[in-house]
Amino acid sequence: MEKSILAYVTPYILSFVAFLILLEQVLYLKKKRFVPGPNLVLPFVGNAISLVRNPTSFWVDQSVLAESSGFSVNYIIGKFIVFIRSTDLSHKVFANVRPDAFHLVGHPFGKKLFGEHNLIYMMGQEHKDLRRRIAPNFTPKALSTYTQLQQHIILKHLRSWMDVPDAGTKPFPLRFLSRDMNLETSQNVFVGPYLSEESRKRFEVDYNFFNVGLMKLPIDLPGFAFRNARLAVSRLVETLAVCASESKKKMKSGADPICLVDFWMQDVIREIDEAGGEGQTTLPHTSSLEIGGHLFDFLFASQDASTSSLLWAVTLLDSHPDVLEKVRQEVSGFWKPESDRTITADELREMKYTDAVAREIIRFRAPATLVPHVAGEDFQLTETYTIPKGAIVFPSVYESSFQGFVDADRFDPDRFLEPRCEDRVYKKNYLAFGAGSHQCVGQKYAVNHLILFIAMFTSLFDFKRVRSDGCDEITYIPTISPRDDCRIVLSLRCSRFPCFS
Repeated sequence: MEKSILAYVTPYILSFVAFLILLEQVLYLKKKRFVPGPNLVLPFVGNAISLVRNPTSFWVDQSVLAESSGFSVNYIIGKFIVFIRSTDLSHKVFANVRPDAFHLVGHPFGKKLFGEHNLIYMMGQEHKDLRRRIAPNFTPKALSTYTQLQQHIILKHLRSWMDVPDAGTKPFPLRFLSRDMNLETSQNVFVGPYLSEESRKRFEVDYNFFNVGLMKLPIDLPGFAFRNARLAVSRLVETLAVCASESKKKMKSGADPICLVDFWMQDVIREIDEAGGEGQTTLPHTSSLEIGGHLFDFLFASQDASTSSLLWAVTLLDSHPDVLEKVRQEVSGFWKPESDRTITADELREMKYTDAVAREIIRFRAPATLVPHVAGEDFQLTETYTIPKGAIVFPSVYESSFQGFVDADRFDPDRFLEPRCEDRVYKKNYLAFGAGSHQCVGQKYAVNHLILFIAMFTSLFDFKRVRSDGCDEITYIPTISPRDDCRIVLSLRCSRFPCFS
């Protein structure tokens, strides 16, 4: 009896599945229209397997498809995607982040991972108000305070790199060492003394869960990396909320700010006091938990992008000895390791060539190559094509970095100096920090961090990259990194390490 029922229903089940597959294909082709992209996609998963297996190859293929029209399409786990190669079209997306056009998501499954109230999902007046409150975190005075904190942590980790077994004879990868350095730097700059040693250890474990889950499929079930990442984000935000609360108490007592959250809370305390005087009891984005979430946004934005830039800095300086020598000459005119002092903010501003090197590294290897958005409504991208509602749109800042600039495929820091000033001439193509209302508010901090690392690393060390086949190929982690994780041998080039007070 059971066999006869199964035999009876099986053809109907198969027919229904075939109908769903056909419907999915038809809907995809209706959205695709004439745009370059695959004409046939795997049922339900689309090209997710190729994206997960080899992200670099996947996006290169999309770029090749987009050469003629400026954009191309594909299909990933039920989502229609649009890859944008054209700088002008990317600017069109960045300029139309609003409820009835594009919603910035930062990560294809970001809302599940970061939560609904993340800074990157805000729009309109709410977003403007929050950015206004964040502005005091990146004033010249604040940045000057951070440069001192940054150098102490950079030096601590550079010293530890010399303790790697056989560092002077056997190559070792820099990626995880750089990541650890950047994580501790971010912790100290953002929340300084408010993070206990125990909290730091838990923080590192949770951030690793988060980092691993970023590149996994969004399977929100126990035991899966994505679930672990989502839970880790909640714990990290709670930890940072405690730091914000402690900072509020300290700033209310009239203490001077010594880290980013202090500069922020100093301004928050002032606004709360003014609002209280007007009979208001609460202000948006001033609760410790909200601020903890925004601090995590900063951490995420700075951590992985900085790690990427540091690895490419070592890679590119090793392969361009003439640039390396110019950097060393310039830095030595302002700072020497034997001076036992940190680089001042004024000296940092005077290192024009090293600044140009840092910006060229960011142009040549933009850390976050893609900036995902979701189309909240149908949006007319060109005269002949409308992006359908719900599509995930990927403006490629990496592709824009190689458009317009003179001899763009060449690593050439001089392009940012007088008389060429390509940063002004081709400003619209320099999209590594985004554009429009969501342009990175901490970009000066990020560039300063890279300059400080380059100055200290090149002054302290002689280094040699140990090359292998394909070592310079790009890999996604989720920002981009050299495929070999930047393997080097290292030796001290100065008489001794500086002793910062």
